[in-house]
Amino acid sequence: MLAAAQELDYVASANASGLASGRTSTVGVVSPYICRWFFGQVISGAETVLRDAGLDVVLYSVGSSERRARFFSELPRRRVDAVMVLTLPLNEAEGAALAGLGIPVATVGCIAAGFPSVRIDDVAGAMTAVNHLLGLGHRRIAMIAGGESEPAHFTTPEDRRTGYLNALSRAGIEGMAGWDVDGGYTAQGGERAMAQIVACAQLPTAVFAQSDEMAMGALRAIRKVGLRCPDDISVVGFDDHEMAALFDLTTVAQPAAEQGARAARQLIAALSGSSAPTSEQVPTQLILRASTCPPKEAISVSKRRSKETR
Repeated sequence: MLAAAQELDYVASANASGLASGRTSTVGVVSPYICRWFFGQVISGAETVLRDAGLDVVLYSVGSSERRARFFSELPRRRVDAVMVLTLPLNEAEGAALAGLGIPVATVGCIAAGFPSVRIDDVAGAMTAVNHLLGLGHRRIAMIAGGESEPAHFTTPEDRRTGYLNALSRAGIEGMAGWDVDGGYTAQGGERAMAQIVACAQLPTAVFAQSDEMAMGALRAIRKVGLRCPDDISVVGFDDHEMAALFDLTTVAQPAAEQGARAARQLIAALSGSSAPTSEQVPTQLILRASTCPPKEAISVSKRRSKETR
């Protein structure tokens, strides 16, 4: 039999082998977006690790409420060996549907009961950004946030808002009305939000943008009204987007691709039965560039004190 197979140059069908073993060698990645930087990085990091392990990726985009509902209603018919969920806070019914498949599930950027996760501490990361501005002497600090209009109801915007407010509170500062504006996590949204902020009666000396893309839009809005960054307004972002260095943007870096890679390794370990996946928290890091400096009044006070001590 073996000799005949060799003579005919027979190769086993992957589909037939999969049917026999019950495995498809495919991992489903569920993402609300595909083209946004963070999601693209996570998917790329996961795909590299999964491909090296001989696993294919099938991508499910669930950016609208309708597509999300359809995905979870059809879930039992999906033919995948494991599922990775990106940033979607799962409700009880969605979590139960995934658990009912009886296959490994991991999440990235969110916590879902019963499933291992890979994520950063968004609260601590936002506090790092705002504490950097406070340390420079800023007291009038605005924020460009996001997520208010998102159908996915991400937890990240609220976590980063919590970090922003916590840092201000610990410094004895109250947030100003009109200084917490939704930028939709896009450069265009960041520009619109910054234009709204600079139109306020009192101008902030610094802005924390919850993403680098919104920070880039903010920089454009600052220039358009004749102000300068960081001389008039300092800007700090979040992510360390691949374009952040070109904008000389101070930011809190998160390893997006690494988060995808770690979640992929969790799924591979679960599929092989070698270990039980556990949740992981990946550290962030403040990257200092040229978009932040002490506010003008702090510089003036410093110069005056220097003259007084001569």
